Amino acid sequence: MAKSKGVRIVITLECTECRTNTNKRSNGVSRYTTMKNRRNTTGRMELKKFCTHCNSHTIHKEIK
Repeated sequence: MAKSKGVRIVITLECTECRTNTNKRSNGVSRYTTMKNRRNTTGRMELKKFCTHCNSHTIHKEIK
């Protein structure tokens, strides 16, 4: 029998500045993976993380 998925899921966080800014220092988008509790955090997560492409701390939003 297959196991159920459970409460914690893996999500991907993507930089919002890299997606919109065309004058950045290098090509690419900064992405992080993390886990969240599906029951406690039902909406999309936003965290302030370091982006190597922007070379600063920016807001990273959950994708997919």
